[in-house]
Amino acid sequence: MSRKQRVPPSPLPQRQGVDPVRVRFPAGSWTTARDYLVERLSAAGSGVVDAMFDAGRIVGPDGRAVAPDAAYEPGMFVWFHRELPDEIPVPFPLEVVHRDEHIVVVDKPHFLATTPRGSHVTETVLARLRRELDIPALGAAHRLDRLTAGLVLFTVRPEERGAYQSLFRDKLVHKEYEAIARHAPGLDLPRTLRSRIVKVRGVLAAYEVEGEPNAVSRIELAEHRADGLGRYRLVPSTGQTHQLRVHMNRLGTPILGDPLYPVVTDAVPAGDFRRPLQLLARTLAFTDPVTGAQHRFRSGRTLEAWTSYDDWAGR
Repeated sequence: MSRKQRVPPSPLPQRQGVDPVRVRFPAGSWTTARDYLVERLSAAGSGVVDAMFDAGRIVGPDGRAVAPDAAYEPGMFVWFHRELPDEIPVPFPLEVVHRDEHIVVVDKPHFLATTPRGSHVTETVLARLRRELDIPALGAAHRLDRLTAGLVLFTVRPEERGAYQSLFRDKLVHKEYEAIARHAPGLDLPRTLRSRIVKVRGVLAAYEVEGEPNAVSRIELAEHRADGLGRYRLVPSTGQTHQLRVHMNRLGTPILGDPLYPVVTDAVPAGDFRRPLQLLARTLAFTDPVTGAQHRFRSGRTLEAWTSYDDWAGR
C-alpha cells in the first residue's frame, strides 16, 4: 500500500484571516496545468483562470508562479488566493469566553458565519478571530449556523484539531440551546423528537423523510408568559443541519425570526440585522481531550424577543 502523500506547507500567507486555496492535481489525462484548472474552476467564469496565470497568482510549493503550459503532473499541489467578495460588515462584536494554549471559545453574534464559505469569507468568526487574536493557525472544531448566536469552539494548534473535532463526531459534547417561540398550551412537553432530516445542497430548507432517525432533540418548555411567548430549552444529541429549527417547526412552534420554517420567505436583504433568529447556543460542556480538564461554558447573550418583544417585532 502506498504511503499517503504529505501536503507541503502553503507558500502563500493568509489574506485578511483567510487561507489561500490549495488544489491537488488528481490522476487524469490533462495536458497542462491550465487545462485542468480551467475545467476545475469553470464556475469562476470565462477568462478568470487565464487572468490568474497571467498575473502569476497561481503558485507551486516553492512559491513560484506556475506557467499555464506547465506539464500536468498528477499529485502536484498549487495555491492561489480567491477573489474576496464585497461583504457588508456584521456590526456586532465577538466575545471571547475562554482562551488558553489549546482552545478558544467564542460567543458569536447572530448573522456571522462560522467559517469562510460562499459569499461569507472575511465576515466570518474564523477570519475575524485570526485577525483580532493574531492566531493564523486557528481552526474551527465545529460549526454553528450563521443565523444562530452562541458558543463555538476553535483550536489553536492544527495538530490537536482532530482530537477536538472527534468530540463532536463521537457525540461527547453536551450542548444546550435556548429558543423563543409561541407558547402552545396543549403541547405535551418535555419530549424527545427523533426523525431523519435531509439537507440538499443548493436547497435552503432541510426536510424530514422516512427512514432511520439521524436527528434526536429533547424539547423542554423553560417558562412562558401571558403575552403568548415561550422560552424553550433544546438539547440535541445529534448535529444535523437546521435540526432544532426543523424539530421546533414540527411541533407547531417555529422559532421566531426563522426565514425558512415553516415556509421559505423572501430573502432578508443584505445588511438587514433587525430581526435575528431567536436561537442561541447557550451551553457547551466536554472533557478536554488534550488536558483532561472538565469544561462547561455558558453564553452571556440574551434573546431580544424575550426581553423586548414589541421592539423586536416592530423592526
